[in-house]
Amino acid sequence: MPRYFLEVSYKGTNYSGFQAQKNANSIQAEVEKAFFILQREQVVLTGSSRTDTGVHALQNFFHFDFEGVLNPQLVYKINAILPDDIVVKDVFPVSPDAHCRFDAKSREYKYFIYRQKNPFLRETAFYFPYKLDMEKLGQAAELLKQYHDFTSFSKRNTQVKTFVCQIETSEWLLEKGCLVYHVKGNRFLRGMVRALTATMLKVGRGIVDTKEFIRIIEAKDCTQASFAVPPHGLFLTSVEYDSEK
Repeated sequence: MPRYFLEVSYKGTNYSGFQAQKNANSIQAEVEKAFFILQREQVVLTGSSRTDTGVHALQNFFHFDFEGVLNPQLVYKINAILPDDIVVKDVFPVSPDAHCRFDAKSREYKYFIYRQKNPFLRETAFYFPYKLDMEKLGQAAELLKQYHDFTSFSKRNTQVKTFVCQIETSEWLLEKGCLVYHVKGNRFLRGMVRALTATMLKVGRGIVDTKEFIRIIEAKDCTQASFAVPPHGLFLTSVEYDSEK
C-alpha cells in the first residue's frame, strides 16, 4: 500500500500532546479529522516524535498508508480545515517500509527562557528572572556530550528498552531576546529535554555545582534531576532523515 509522510508545525498550547488519546484533544486527532473531512476516508497516523501537553513544534512528521487518490490541493485544503494553531507544511510519498519514527536520524529541540517580563512570550517561553552564570551553564551543557545513559533525565513509567541517547549538540544560546538551550541527538527520552534544562538552570544559579551535576548524571536515577520547567518553553525544531527516505 502506498505510504506518505506528512510534515506538520503547531503551537501546542491548546492540546494534550501530539499523539491521539482518550478524552483529550491532540495534534494527531485534529489532523486525522481534517483528513477525513477532505478525503472522506479514515487514516491512522503514526507520529515521529511525541511532544507532551503544551509543547510546540516547528517541524514534526506523521506517516500514513492510503490507497486512494490524494486531493491534488491537499496541503492547501487541509490547512483550511485545521485550527489556526496547526499547519500541514507538506505531504509526499515515501517507500512502503519508511517509518517516520524509527527512520529519523536525529531530532533537535530548543527550550526558550526570557528574563524580563514580556506578555508576548508567556505561551512560548519560560519566564525565569533569576541571575545565571552563563559560563557554568555552558560547561554543564558541554559535559552532557560525554555521556550516553540519560536515565536520570527520563520520567518514570516510560516504556523504553534503553536509556542510551547520542547527544550531538548541547549548548546555550541567546536568540530572539531569549536564553535558549539547544540540543540535538539521535533520540530523546520522555521529559528529557525539560529535565536537562531544569537541572542545568540549578547549575547556572549556583544551587548545584559541576561535581554534583556529574553525580546526578551518573546516578542513573530520575529522582536526582529536576523537571521543574513548564512545557510551553519547549520546541521540537527539526526531525532529520536520510535523503533516500
